[in-house]
Amino acid sequence: MQLKHLKTLLTPQEGAAKVTCMAWAPNNTKFAVCTVDRVVLLYDEQGERRDKFSTKPLDPKFGKQSYAVNDMVFSPDSTKIAIGQSDNIIFVYRIGEDWGDKKAICNKFVQTSAVTCLLWPAEHAIIYGLVDGKVRLANTQTNKSSTIYGTESCVVSLASNVSGKGILSGHADGTVVRYFFDDEGSGESQGKLLMHPCPPYALAWGANSIMVGGCDKKVVAYGREGHILQTFDYSRDRSEKEFTVAATSPSGQSVVFGSFDRLRVFNWAPRRSVWDEAKPKEILNLYTITSLAWKKDGSRLCAGTLCGGVELFDCCLRRAIYKNKFEMTYVGLSQVIVRNLSTGTRVVLKSYYGYEIEEVKIMGKDRYLVAHTSDTLLLGDLLTNKLSEVPWPSSGGNEKFFFENETVCMIFNAGELSLVEYSNNEILGSVRTEFMNPHLISVRLNERKQRGVEDNKKLAYLIDIKTVAVVDLAGGYNLGTISHDSKIDWLELNETGRKLLFRDKKLRLHLYDIETGVKTTVLSFCSYVQWVPGSDVVVAQNRGNLCIWYSIDSPESITMFPIKGDIVDLERADGKTDVIVTEGVNTLTYTLDEGLIEFGTAIDDGDYDRATAFLETLEMSPETEAMWKTLSKLALEARQLHIAERCCAALGDVSTVRFLHQTNQLADKVTEEMGGDGTTFYQVQARVAKLDKNFKLAEMHYMEQNATDEAIEMYQELHMWDDCIAVAEAKGHPELNSLRGNYYHWLTETGQDERAGEVKESEGDFQGAINLYLKAGLPAKAARLAISRPEITSNSETVSRIATNLIKGEFYERAGDLYEKIRNNQRALECYCKGGAFRKAVELARLAFPAEVVKLEEAWGDYLVQQKQMDAAINHFIEAGCSLKAIEAAIAARQWKKAVHILELQEDSAAAKYYVKIAQYYTSMQDYEMAEQLFVKGGHIKDAIDMYTTAGRWEEAHKLAVKCMTEEEVMALYVSRAQELERDGKFKEAERLFATVKQPDLAIAMYKKNRLFDDVIRLVAKYHPDLLTETHLHLAKELEAESRLSEAEYHFMEAGEWKAAVHMYRVNDMWEDAHRVAKTHGGAGAQKQVAYLWARSLGGEAAVKLLNKFDATYTTSFSFLLNLRLVSSAFDFAFDLARLSCKEKIPEIHLKHAIYLEDEGKFPEAEVEFIKAGKPKEAVFMYVHNKDWANAQRVAEGHDPESVSEVLVGQAKFCFEQKDFQKAEAFLLRAQRPELAVKHYKDADMWSDAMRICKEYLPNKLSILQEEYERETGVEGLLEQAREWEQSGEYSRAVECYLKVKDDANTALMEKCWMKAAELSIKFLSGDRAVEVIQFPAGPIKAAELYLNMDLIKEAIDVFIEGEEWNKAKRVAKELEPRYEDYVDQKYKEHLKNQGKVDSLVGVDVMAALDMYAERGQWEKCLDTASKQNFKILHKYVALYATHLIKEEDALKALQLYVQHGAPPYPQNFNIYKRLFLDFINLPNTDGPESYRMWADLRNFLLQLCENLIKSSEANSPAHEDFEQMLLTVHYYATRSAAKGVEQLSSTKLSVSLLRHTELIPADKAFYEAGLACRAVGWENMAFIFLNHFLDLCDATEEGTLDALDHSDFLDTDIPFEVPVPTKLCVTDAQREQIRDWVLMVSMDNRLEQVLPRDERNTYEASLVAANTGLRSLPCVLTGYPVLRNKIEFSVGKQANKEDWNRFLMATKTTHSPECQDVLQFISQWCGGLPASGFSVY
Repeated sequence: MQLKHLKTLLTPQEGAAKVTCMAWAPNNTKFAVCTVDRVVLLYDEQGERRDKFSTKPLDPKFGKQSYAVNDMVFSPDSTKIAIGQSDNIIFVYRIGEDWGDKKAICNKFVQTSAVTCLLWPAEHAIIYGLVDGKVRLANTQTNKSSTIYGTESCVVSLASNVSGKGILSGHADGTVVRYFFDDEGSGESQGKLLMHPCPPYALAWGANSIMVGGCDKKVVAYGREGHILQTFDYSRDRSEKEFTVAATSPSGQSVVFGSFDRLRVFNWAPRRSVWDEAKPKEILNLYTITSLAWKKDGSRLCAGTLCGGVELFDCCLRRAIYKNKFEMTYVGLSQVIVRNLSTGTRVVLKSYYGYEIEEVKIMGKDRYLVAHTSDTLLLGDLLTNKLSEVPWPSSGGNEKFFFENETVCMIFNAGELSLVEYSNNEILGSVRTEFMNPHLISVRLNERKQRGVEDNKKLAYLIDIKTVAVVDLAGGYNLGTISHDSKIDWLELNETGRKLLFRDKKLRLHLYDIETGVKTTVLSFCSYVQWVPGSDVVVAQNRGNLCIWYSIDSPESITMFPIKGDIVDLERADGKTDVIVTEGVNTLTYTLDEGLIEFGTAIDDGDYDRATAFLETLEMSPETEAMWKTLSKLALEARQLHIAERCCAALGDVSTVRFLHQTNQLADKVTEEMGGDGTTFYQVQARVAKLDKNFKLAEMHYMEQNATDEAIEMYQELHMWDDCIAVAEAKGHPELNSLRGNYYHWLTETGQDERAGEVKESEGDFQGAINLYLKAGLPAKAARLAISRPEITSNSETVSRIATNLIKGEFYERAGDLYEKIRNNQRALECYCKGGAFRKAVELARLAFPAEVVKLEEAWGDYLVQQKQMDAAINHFIEAGCSLKAIEAAIAARQWKKAVHILELQEDSAAAKYYVKIAQYYTSMQDYEMAEQLFVKGGHIKDAIDMYTTAGRWEEAHKLAVKCMTEEEVMALYVSRAQELERDGKFKEAERLFATVKQPDLAIAMYKKNRLFDDVIRLVAKYHPDLLTETHLHLAKELEAESRLSEAEYHFMEAGEWKAAVHMYRVNDMWEDAHRVAKTHGGAGAQKQVAYLWARSLGGEAAVKLLNKFDATYTTSFSFLLNLRLVSSAFDFAFDLARLSCKEKIPEIHLKHAIYLEDEGKFPEAEVEFIKAGKPKEAVFMYVHNKDWANAQRVAEGHDPESVSEVLVGQAKFCFEQKDFQKAEAFLLRAQRPELAVKHYKDADMWSDAMRICKEYLPNKLSILQEEYERETGVEGLLEQAREWEQSGEYSRAVECYLKVKDDANTALMEKCWMKAAELSIKFLSGDRAVEVIQFPAGPIKAAELYLNMDLIKEAIDVFIEGEEWNKAKRVAKELEPRYEDYVDQKYKEHLKNQGKVDSLVGVDVMAALDMYAERGQWEKCLDTASKQNFKILHKYVALYATHLIKEEDALKALQLYVQHGAPPYPQNFNIYKRLFLDFINLPNTDGPESYRMWADLRNFLLQLCENLIKSSEANSPAHEDFEQMLLTVHYYATRSAAKGVEQLSSTKLSVSLLRHTELIPADKAFYEAGLACRAVGWENMAFIFLNHFLDLCDATEEGTLDALDHSDFLDTDIPFEVPVPTKLCVTDAQREQIRDWVLMVSMDNRLEQVLPRDERNTYEASLVAANTGLRSLPCVLTGYPVLRNKIEFSVGKQANKEDWNRFLMATKTTHSPECQDVLQFISQWCGGLPASGFSVY
């Protein structure tokens, strides 16, 4: 730790003016200095003087010069100061919590001699030393003093330990005395501790030792029991003087000694357990240090000097900034101060065990601290300042921390869950679980106070996925285990921890009662469940039902409501409990019956009248009875006796009702006679205390009123004789002896012998007391009395009786004490041994039986081993000479060094076996050198070698093996070890061993055996390069044999044997790979050779295709030959060639031969070849072509029946050409080709024959033919055809013909045909067909008439609608079918929409019309129409229009829209309003006076919005607060624009104030404008800082992150650090370079100090928050600067600086600026009016 001088708090004087004492307050906020003038100066933690007060003498008549202040100290709560004076008195001053509080003396303690030093370690307890050598305690609560201990020498110093539970006093004779209030289990001794060579004026008690300094110029460190640990001797240093004072750091890790011109710093080194001296702090002319005070958080040290100076030093090891949010100050190895840079709040993180803090992290949304030491874990809640330190062995940082619960930290590590409660220094509980989902763990810590339950801490968690365990964390036992048949996915305890809800994967909800152990299934298909906060009410969802259990004790009593959506949340606030449900895009709220939750709420609120009224409405039931009982208890505690009486009456408790009734009568009587509250009357209070069984309180009430007899009577009635006699003794009651006699008589009658014995003992009848104790079976108590009274121990009979009873009761130690008292040492020794009191046995044996000491030491050691106290047993075994037992104990206690030390001293060979155990430990700790020594000493060299080989340290293993073994043994050892590694699959390690003993062939064989050929090749290449090719060939053949062909190929290639690879692939019929290898390595010839071989293996057409695939030249000879023979008609050779090489080509050759013969006119031969070629159809075509119909028919029938029809068609075609129609028709019908007959008849214009054929053979194509005929013949033909169909009874065809008549020139004919068709369809066709005919377009009126004739009303209406005959459609619907009226209206609306007739649509459906206006962009008409509806409709379309304008980047027009129509507080509009704000503040060049109207409109709009929000349900919501901040920001912009238009006004302060709003406005723009404004008015310091930060922002913006941004200039200001990254810069590159040049020029000039100006608060002048106190000032409404004094106050809590306000008023009056007048008008509206007119004067 280093000391750094910060400042001088009190300037030293020219002469001696000794600072006698100083003190820091425990809460670190106050520092007190007492000057030589006996005045106490009070400073804040920043070193600023804030207050002072004068001390007083014991008696004013002696004057202020009659005494000196020797010491002073703060109280633990920092509200009082104790002053110790030389005039034999201690005054305690109450200084209060705040500066300026009135100082008053609240205690004074007069002494017999001067007070020299003070401590105040605990509340109400002041420890002080006197000149007469006494150390005393003053109790500020009772105002009484008592002596702790006394000595014969003046007390010169006092010091306490770190915890404050122990004190040291230094005396003028060099004595140092130690005293403990609580030794905290350390077992350290009390009393005179050490004798120092000189008076210990400089006395310090560190965490691990005591340090003393004095006039001998030495600093001595003493151990816990007073032995010297270290001495720092400065007696030869001539510059050093005596040590006058010392101070210990709060952690006890550092001590500072003061001497002349020097402070010496000593730091404790925990790893070496010694004190290290740091570099001393030397300050010339400081003179003697007379007083030291260390701040309780360890960060500051103050030194007072002989000349009256006070210097402040900073104490720290190092500092660090964490996430740009927190400052970490390491003030000691075990203490860190964590400061929040934004709020200034601090937390002192300290290891109470003195361990070094290694790392501090801040997690859980920057709220929770986590730090590690070597053996503990520190946790803290920054919000509540609760800290914990728990034992935590190092786990490598693998822990996972969960902070979902605010009261407890959940730590998950290696399958174990540990819980740490903040402010508790013990682990609350640890359980084994693998499930760390927060939904699968529930912790409840005292969340709801329960009567009679002090500590309620429960945990529910999963043991496995189907088993829940519930644990009582306070008691440390299991409350229950629930085994379930399905996986559990959610669980939660209620707030009292009595009931557990859990849900499984099948969505079944179960309730488990922890007290009864009963599990109940309460709901199926549960998708949501939650306990209602503050109650035991449960809310759940089952499919479409909301389920509520108001009394979970009765799971069958369920209240259900149907819901359509899903429950998303549960809120309970303002006396209302709401269930939030989402239904689609809507959110609905279901309010629970608060009346059923009312009782619990009333109890929580303490409104017992309301709880009584509620219970009065309920019928008596078990639940109601429980509520009455609860209310009865609470009413009694609250002294509401009438309510308690009513509760007892409801419960039928007659005796209590009677007692309370009498008590209430007494209270009422007192109220009537004396007035006031009768329940405060002493008899009433005493009766209530008796009812509560608080008899001491009842006694107090009686004694305060001197009603002694009543108190005695009460105790006699209750047989509480001790209290009765105590009251009588205290008051000197005349019946005291009588009462004692009655008491003893009563005790003997009731058999209370123990108590009777105590009475006898108090009366001095010791023999009688012992008899009674023995009678009561309490020999230990009798023994205690006998030992303390010599006259009893002389009575051997009594002693014998007591001893016999003690041994019978197995109180052996007490019996031993008794025997030792009567000098029966033998029996005493036996009893001590039986009782395990070996310390006393050994002490006795040393005096009486020295020869037995050794045996007793061994027995003591054995006893301690049985008690598992191995550490303590070691020394006893050593004392007894049992070295082997000592070694075993040391090993069991893991005291390895001690075990080694003992072992090395042994000559017994039996001890060698312990070397292995100890060596194994050092092996596990990786201390291999020590382990090796032990293995070697124990003769286990092989184990040492195994250790090194296991650790991979082969060189050390080999070195050891070579030293201790022959070369053959080494080789055998290494080879066997390598073979073991080979069996374990550790081939690399085995190879290293083989290489170490130079056996690479064994490694090669190993790899070959395990088929690791790559490693084989690697080693062969390394050790046998000449065999590499041979190895490759050998491996290739092996791989080929194993069918690992691709790997074999690699080795063949490496060996240069590509032909072998080709052969391998050929043998395995892998021709593609063979060809690839030949092509790559063998050249073109080899490639072609492999290709022919491959083709030969394939044969036939595949071979030809293969050769063609590789290269057309491969098959050129065969193809050319084949083609040549075909051309020259030499087909025999071609057939032979084909038969030999390509038989599938034979049919092709037959076909070519047939074609050749056909060309030659040899038709019979050609026919034979076609048939051989499988092409008989070609022979048929050949004969058809030559009109040889007979042969064509013969071949077709014989070889290709499908071609017969082709022959017939050919004949028919020939007959048609010859006009032989009948014969042609017959051929076509034989060929089953009637469609060709129809075609030929059509071509011949023979339509009737075509119709005939079509009707008979192709009826499905008759309609098509009919249409074609109609096109050809026209209207007349259709009419003629229709009449023919009608006459033949083909009415359907006739109707179709009539409907096909179309003649636009003759509409009458068309209508006549349509009517004829309709008539026929109605008469002869089905209804559906008739409807279709009627729908034929022939005018809506006639169609409708026909529909009406058929009673088809809707169809008639539809016809009118299609014809846009709306009135007729409405009339028909109204008269004939009224239910279609709405249908007609809807169709009419759709018609208007489709036609775009919006103006007409307004009268029918205004909302549809508004939507249409909006879609068309006719916003003026839309808003005009909407304004005639209602406010909500209007603002729906205003919002739509505004959104449109914002997208079009016309924010100004959007703002005017809201200025014109108002600003409704609709949450759905908030994003629009925020977007408007953002668009305006991002506009460039808007700070001039010309922009005022824009800002004023935005400001007025936001004001109207905020006023509307106050009246709405969104009041005080986060959104409301955001808009208030936006309003304030825009007001500053508007006021700045107005001020820029007036010469007398400056807008600089407004630009600076806007910096605190950079969370809303672009940070780069704000700093740029503020910097320019400051530069313009000459505030160059601020301009430089702002513009420099602006440049940093620009650079960070280009990088896309602000994480690296330096905020050190703005520490302790309210300018935010966390701001959004600007999307683009507000300036051009040229402007940015100008600013960069100016900043560079100023920084090079070195004439400015980079510090923001400070005001009287020692705080940055524009900051609203004071850095030292955290107090927040209000901003000025005109400048934004803090209002400190000379303020103008407005009615709504806003303020203005008087000077700025008057300047603005003057400028407004002299310039008549309309903008300034508008600003004043706005302030009047915003602030509830302006102050009185005229100027405000100072």
